[in-house]
Amino acid sequence: MAMDVIDYDIRGSEMQFVEVELDPGEAAIGEAGSLMFMDADIQMDTVFGDGSAQQSGIFGKLLGAGKRLVTGESLFTTVYSNQGQGKQRVAFAAPYPGKILPMDLRELGGTLICQKDAFLCAAKGVSLGIHFQRKLSVGFFGGEGFIMQRLEGDGLAFVHAGGTVVRRDLAPGEVLRVDTGCLVAHTVDVNFEIEYVGKIKTALFGGEGLFFAKLSGPGTVWLQSLPFSRLASRVFAAAPQRGGAREEGSVLGGFSGGGLLGGVLGGDRN
Repeated sequence: MAMDVIDYDIRGSEMQFVEVELDPGEAAIGEAGSLMFMDADIQMDTVFGDGSAQQSGIFGKLLGAGKRLVTGESLFTTVYSNQGQGKQRVAFAAPYPGKILPMDLRELGGTLICQKDAFLCAAKGVSLGIHFQRKLSVGFFGGEGFIMQRLEGDGLAFVHAGGTVVRRDLAPGEVLRVDTGCLVAHTVDVNFEIEYVGKIKTALFGGEGLFFAKLSGPGTVWLQSLPFSRLASRVFAAAPQRGGAREEGSVLGGFSGGGLLGGVLGGDRN
């Protein structure tokens, strides 16, 4: 299926969104919940599966939906098509602070492997599949890196990464070891393995877990400085665990809600 050729503009710095310009008849697909705004002549259509298999019969639709279900995504994808006579725009917003990366699949050999929650939107015709890492050890210990999304086609796809993004081009045989959550995407020729950190003391007290990802070239990898899982764990750790408000800005925060010291300083009359 031919890909739609789309123009785009990525706006913002920390909380970015991508604005896609569609010519009459062109369309883009977006992840559920990613829409920011769209012009009046943009028509939304929710399709079963990934949007690329909608013309291939019920089996193709079921296959596309099944792939998305395995990666934890919705069974449905939203297609945004320009039904007007002139250019129209539709925008998709990043879900948390980070960067939106435009990926030209034609320049990447037609395939990109990315974390299952990294996909944001793409030109219509890009296929969203699943990618299982080949080695069994990755399945047992790979965590976020085991089941990944496989983007295929020759059009533009946009993926989102947390924090700051680093691109590394690996030479043949070059090895890079990273936290599994920090891996955003890699080209299909990169070899992905899981390695043990090597020392019991480091494993127990290093704070980085027992395993990390070993990426071997040739190929290209994209890394993020702030995985969403790491952000979520820090937010959870900082949140009150027993209910009530937590005031971070005051040394008396724990008492200001009516405790003993808070009552004294506030003129408690009891």
